[in-house]
Amino acid sequence: MRNLIALYSSLTERLDQLEQHVPTLARLTFLAVLFFYFWNSALLKIDGSIFSPSSGAFGQIFPKAAEAVLWDVSQMSLFQRLVIFAGTLAEFVLPVLIVIGLLTRLAALGMIGFVAVQTLVDVTGHGAKLGSLFDSPQELLDQRTMWVFLFAVLVIRGAGPLSLDRLFKARA
Repeated sequence: MRNLIALYSSLTERLDQLEQHVPTLARLTFLAVLFFYFWNSALLKIDGSIFSPSSGAFGQIFPKAAEAVLWDVSQMSLFQRLVIFAGTLAEFVLPVLIVIGLLTRLAALGMIGFVAVQTLVDVTGHGAKLGSLFDSPQELLDQRTMWVFLFAVLVIRGAGPLSLDRLFKARA
């Protein structure tokens, strides 16, 4: 029994040494699972340039207002244009910052806010069902909880040893 406990202790000590790489693994997981989801979503929001929102952006972010004017982007208010611009910029910039590990904590915090707003729009504007925790990974609440947890790891732990944040910190 002592040998078994010693073996277990030896293995867990080795795993503890890998703990410093958890943030790097979180960033790689984000790249593999969510990066292109957000990047493609941002691409759908522009019509030629980031300063020219598409009808898709109007419909995604302000679905009821877009439907009321038949998705005519010329009917958007200045506020709606600014929100769409800020959201599109966030969807392009924040994921890139996370992947390269630059200003990671701030970018991950921004993504938590983005996911909260995205979820609010999905529920109030698109009629998505929030669901409840632990019912299904396809339900909105379970899915978004996993996303926010991934970002929370980065907010709490930073970018990890393989990042621009670490490189700049070492030079400072």
